[in-house]
Amino acid sequence: MSRVAASEFRRPGGHGAASRTAHLVGGAARRALPRLVVLVLALGAWQLAAGAHGSVYFPTPARIARHAYDLWFSGPVGHVFLTPAAVDTILPSLGRMSAGFVLAAVAGVGLGMLVGRSPRAYALCDPVLQFARAVPPPTLVPVFVVVFDFGTPMQLASIVFSAVWPVLINTAEGARDTDPLRLDVAAVLRLTAVERLWFLLLPSALPRIFAGLRLSLSLCLILMVFSELLPGTANGIGFALTDAQSRSDLLTVWAVLVLLGALGYLLNTGLLTVEKRLTGKRTRTHEGSRKGRTT
Repeated sequence: MSRVAASEFRRPGGHGAASRTAHLVGGAARRALPRLVVLVLALGAWQLAAGAHGSVYFPTPARIARHAYDLWFSGPVGHVFLTPAAVDTILPSLGRMSAGFVLAAVAGVGLGMLVGRSPRAYALCDPVLQFARAVPPPTLVPVFVVVFDFGTPMQLASIVFSAVWPVLINTAEGARDTDPLRLDVAAVLRLTAVERLWFLLLPSALPRIFAGLRLSLSLCLILMVFSELLPGTANGIGFALTDAQSRSDLLTVWAVLVLLGALGYLLNTGLLTVEKRLTGKRTRTHEGSRKGRTT
């Protein structure tokens, strides 16, 4: 009897987990369907308009997709379908952008926490931060060319220096918005500086940090392309765009533009996924702790 009861007790849980999974999958499909419909309609309108116009300057998306596939994604399976042109074009740009983004994120979060923890330090540094943020990023490239000369160091410096400010300022604002009551509780519990940073300041500032990271990611993509348009660059997406323009290869120009848009969308979607996982986990932890205290 006990075995039968136990098996009957476990069955609803299994059905409940399966139903929850099916519900989540169905909800994700329902949310993705309108976006897919809008994308298909936009591509269809583009296809019809470009086909009716018949201009060499505005190719159809079908021609652009076919050209991009032949140019970059028709390689062997062992190379993840990447052609030698893709290895020489996409991977170097992604490497520069990733390195610049990681350096900007680490520096921005670290310095933002230092500035945001102290009201006096924030008051002293805020004018400098606002001035540096207001400087248009492309105008600083000539300065970095003089300091670092053409090449990868100049490209990384221009990306990091321009992309660090959104992360730094948003992190400092998030640290300043920490609930004072929590700070008092941390003082009563005699938490160390590292414990306050890890368990109090970082979770409190996490939404603002990710807001800065999204701005920084878009800046990294823009500055990556801009730095590769300059002389002295031998590979990358920006170099491919300049080379295609010099050869009047308009189909490749359009393929590069579509590639940049797709990369921006995929990178932003990945960052949003990480943000939802971290902030959702943090929310569930706090809800669980509150339920534990009430019981």
